Amino acid sequence: MKLWGGRFSKNTDSEVNDFNSSIRFDQRMYRQDIKGSIAHAEMLGKCGIISMEDSLLIVKTLGEILADIEDGKVEFMIDAEDIHMNIETILIKRIGDAGKRLHTGRSRNDQVALDIRMYLKDEIINIKNMLISLENTLLTLAKEHTDTIMPGYTHLQKAQPITLAHHTMAYFEMFKRDIMRLDDCYERCNIMPLGSGALAGTTYPLDREFVAEKLGFKDVTLNSLDGVSDRDFVIELASALSIIIMHLSRYSEELILWNTNEFQFVEMDDSCSTGSSIMPQKKNPDVAELIRGKTGRVYGDLMSILTTMKGIPLAYNKDMQEDKECIFDAIDTVELCIPVFEKMIATMKINKDRMYNGAGGGFTNATDAADYLVKKGMPFREAHEVIGKMVIYAIESGKALSEFTMEEFKNCSTIIENDIYEAIDLKTCVEDRNIIGGPAKQAVMASIKKGEDFIVSL
Repeated sequence: MKLWGGRFSKNTDSEVNDFNSSIRFDQRMYRQDIKGSIAHAEMLGKCGIISMEDSLLIVKTLGEILADIEDGKVEFMIDAEDIHMNIETILIKRIGDAGKRLHTGRSRNDQVALDIRMYLKDEIINIKNMLISLENTLLTLAKEHTDTIMPGYTHLQKAQPITLAHHTMAYFEMFKRDIMRLDDCYERCNIMPLGSGALAGTTYPLDREFVAEKLGFKDVTLNSLDGVSDRDFVIELASALSIIIMHLSRYSEELILWNTNEFQFVEMDDSCSTGSSIMPQKKNPDVAELIRGKTGRVYGDLMSILTTMKGIPLAYNKDMQEDKECIFDAIDTVELCIPVFEKMIATMKINKDRMYNGAGGGFTNATDAADYLVKKGMPFREAHEVIGKMVIYAIESGKALSEFTMEEFKNCSTIIENDIYEAIDLKTCVEDRNIIGGPAKQAVMASIKKGEDFIVSL
């Protein structure tokens, strides 16, 4: 007989029972479920809703059940449907009527809302720590390459020279925002719904603030309907995870390109690469490609929970059971990707010469040539046109701008002098952009220092 079976004269069909059961995926919340039940039992005893003797026995036995689960001594039952009913069933088998009093003043609706919030809070902290580790690796990489000049791109066309440190710190900023989003999401998870009951609260004089304090929640929910039916925090985390893996995917896409024979900017370490079953020369960047591929999976998890929630009337509906597989999969996928991505970038070989030579092609110093003319007094639009024609001539001549003779420069503009060569030197192009957020070494070092300060502040 199921714990809710009093209303029913027939047993649940076996296929319906399997269809309805969620224990295969929600069993991972066993620790949170037991912690929540312990706090609830302590509150029931404190408030005199059940005897203190029963309260203490329930708390003690729940602790023993937790230890048995972690020792592999407990086998969950599909017939008990979910983690909540499984643990309560085990409790009742061990202590009888006292165990039946645990569910006083609560519903599975507010119980599951509590468990998923607690579980996501723990996972947010875990993912945040992973990102902090990744950020430290990015800082190390940036500090090693403040003088490593490379081409910056727009439209995948060479645009202007930057440094690898500057490029790396762009991703540091992305993951910094991800950390901040996780912190924001944590705040939304950190509201305690227990006491909302099925949808309308309870007639028992519960001390909700006591339970919230016991479980480390900042506050309690203020509307019982919303308390059991809110899954905004799940959607918000799925969104934050989608953005995290989008950033990982963007970086991975660049590394895949840089690892090609055409670029040769980087070479993946053997430990983070795989080979071909037929082509013996191949060394494939499969880590980066898998991260790029798994991004769609996390996006799908977000769309799944959004679609599930879009038409659900208040309050709880069984559809909401679908929230867990989505968010669990998104969490698992992101937690799988971050550490291997960090290993990949920590071990890859940087080809500085290839990057520098790449920055020398594609007329990446053309903007600096135009700025040179502007500083000589020419209006920018006119300078833009002059350098544009200069580039056409360079292409036809098969020359870089730095290879022009002074006569060729003079043919383009009479105001050009010998100092043009220094002005369009790649190092000058980088170092003259010494403003906040720019690629100059001093500016990047300041950015790195602020990044280190950010990590320390967490």
